[in-house]
Amino acid sequence: MRSKSRDDATQTRRRIAVEAARLIAEHGMRDFHAAKLKAAQRLGLGETAPLPRNAEIEEALREHQRLFQSQSQPAQLRQLREAAIEAMRFFARFEPRLVGAVLEGTADAVSAVCLHLFHDNFGEVIDFLDEHGIPFEQQDREFRFSAGLREAFPALLFSAAETRIDLSVFPLDGLRRAPLDRNSERPMRRATLETVLALLD
Repeated sequence: MRSKSRDDATQTRRRIAVEAARLIAEHGMRDFHAAKLKAAQRLGLGETAPLPRNAEIEEALREHQRLFQSQSQPAQLRQLREAAIEAMRFFARFEPRLVGAVLEGTADAVSAVCLHLFHDNFGEVIDFLDEHGIPFEQQDREFRFSAGLREAFPALLFSAAETRIDLSVFPLDGLRRAPLDRNSERPMRRATLETVLALLD
């Protein structure tokens, strides 16, 4: 009986993960938790339904892209990586690192290029954008670190042509301390310009 219960829970999580991946890929949802809840609701499952882990959703998303977006998604990903290279060169003085879906390979047409910048004077990043006449939106963003630590850092959002650029700004010592990835719960992957150039090759 316990084995059947576990199998049922696994199948339910899988159904939710597949539907959540569809919502992310086809409707532009970016919040994995919101996508899980919406998927469970669309499938007619109750509030006590076992929800998939973020890693399960990311796996389902990759599968969805292989099956249904094999013609468009690779080209969109390459375009975003090219935009990331341009942005990293532009922000070279702030030690940029690429993170997120564009690095991991799950980005699509509605994804932003997400960069981590590093400087001990946040005002210099603001001044840099102002000097180049780039309008931006500022907000605070919370990151999780090991041992349950949470810290907020400033984030800057703007558009370059049709690409959304999302910058999170850390102090210089943040180069040695990556926040946790929301999917793997391990330190977030961060790529240098050289690494992103290699991805295109």
